[in-house]
Amino acid sequence: MINITIPKADVTITKKDHPELSNIYGFTDFHLITRDKGGIFMFYNNNDELLFVGKARKLRQRIKKHFEDTVSPMKMHRDEVTKIAVCIVDDPVHREIYETYIINKLKAKYNIDKVFFR
Repeated sequence: MINITIPKADVTITKKDHPELSNIYGFTDFHLITRDKGGIFMFYNNNDELLFVGKARKLRQRIKKHFEDTVSPMKMHRDEVTKIAVCIVDDPVHREIYETYIINKLKAKYNIDKVFFR
């Protein structure tokens, strides 16, 4: 049997209600997310419910796309996101495995691909 452990978040940022500093979509600490490393990211709502899991070769760029893209599965639910957790995972195969595992283990609400629990 294969044993998979969900990695701990390397960076977690939360949305601010009234940010004084320059911000991106209410997240003032967006700069803490690495620009040039790959990994997985998880979007949570204010009840700490997992909304969406994704993977990327360049994390910050991919996460921003989810807030700007017209084809993102999150486009109708962007306002729900209050926390973003990021795990650095260098190996693309490991990213794929973690993404699929987390989607199904934690039952991500808005993931439509790679879902086996519905």
